[in-house]
Amino acid sequence: MDATIHWISNSMQKTGDAGTSTSFLSRKEIHKAKQFHMSFPEYSATPLQNLTGLAKTLGISGVYVKDESYRFGLNAFKVLGGSYAIARHLAKRLGRDIGELPYHVLISPEVKSQLGEITFATTTDGNHGRGVAWTAKQLRQKSVVYMPKGSSLYRLEKIREEGAHACITDSNYDDTVRMTAEQAEKHGWVIVQDTAWEGYEEIPTWIMQGYGTMAAEALEQLQLIGVEKPTHIFVQAGVGSLAGAVQGFFQDIFQGDRPKLVIVEPDQADCFYRSGLAGDGNPRAVGGDMATIMAGLACGEPNRIGWEILRDYCDMFVSCPDWVAAKGMRILGNPLGTDPRVVSGESGAVTLGLLETFLLDKQYEAAREALGLTADSRVLLFSTEGNTDPNKYLSIAWDGECPVPRD
Repeated sequence: MDATIHWISNSMQKTGDAGTSTSFLSRKEIHKAKQFHMSFPEYSATPLQNLTGLAKTLGISGVYVKDESYRFGLNAFKVLGGSYAIARHLAKRLGRDIGELPYHVLISPEVKSQLGEITFATTTDGNHGRGVAWTAKQLRQKSVVYMPKGSSLYRLEKIREEGAHACITDSNYDDTVRMTAEQAEKHGWVIVQDTAWEGYEEIPTWIMQGYGTMAAEALEQLQLIGVEKPTHIFVQAGVGSLAGAVQGFFQDIFQGDRPKLVIVEPDQADCFYRSGLAGDGNPRAVGGDMATIMAGLACGEPNRIGWEILRDYCDMFVSCPDWVAAKGMRILGNPLGTDPRVVSGESGAVTLGLLETFLLDKQYEAAREALGLTADSRVLLFSTEGNTDPNKYLSIAWDGECPVPRD
């Protein structure tokens, strides 16, 4: 199996007003999502870890890691999207503005009697489904969650603990999404999916806005320590909803002076990298089992909304073997000097593994130069999950699964 990291600069970038609109991810729109999230009793901004020791070792000015293992007690960021999309859907049913429906109002007997029984359905590799199930439970509604073949049994049980009817299918992620849509239409369920297709764009848009809370928190936290904005952002992509949300948020605020953004994928599910390689503006899909330790990123078909934003504004697409994620997990779990420890799962740590490799491995000097990574660079990363599968985490962090290849 190819152990090389593959990258390509984005040749499809637009300038000026030629790019797709990011107004739905503006500071104003993301503020609405953040205000909703802040109404939950469990809310607190997740920490932004300033890894000064690591930055010094890597030869750059700053490495900042947003640690989403603290999010709502669910060990991952995904609940931000699912909860906001469900709230927006309920607000639409009620004919009310989301600003009138904080958590304590949504869970009230009066609102529940107006809404009746609703079942929310989704496909997940783990974190998104748990977030949807948790939100449905909080709002006294029901959920059905389907997982693709090869999914973690531990993650399945965590979803069931939130009251969902959940099972693992015999299909890959994208085929399971289609099956979920068919079942939802048959049974009258509401689909809460972060990928978009023709006729299904409203909820994915709301999910992306929900993810914007994390980006907004990160920018506020950076500015509190005197960093106006990062010079670079490395962000992972599955269907591209998170990556599109982060790109769109920073693009809308900083426009042509935005940070350089790198899209990072597993090499077994690198639909964005392949789309960038084709360079014709059209998304490409990846099929098959997409066997990777980065379960949360094992998605073969881009979200069209996210794709259009990334196509027009991101700077680089990167396809990573599993060892890159494993290396990132070990680095974050074994901090240098007084740096804080970050427990990061397979899908959360791949960006740090890539950053370290780009900066220290001479083989990737051209990528480093293409991105303009220098001693003055300040890099923002999102550790999107903690050890959401503890056994897998220990297999990698303790037992050395997916070692760095040696010549």
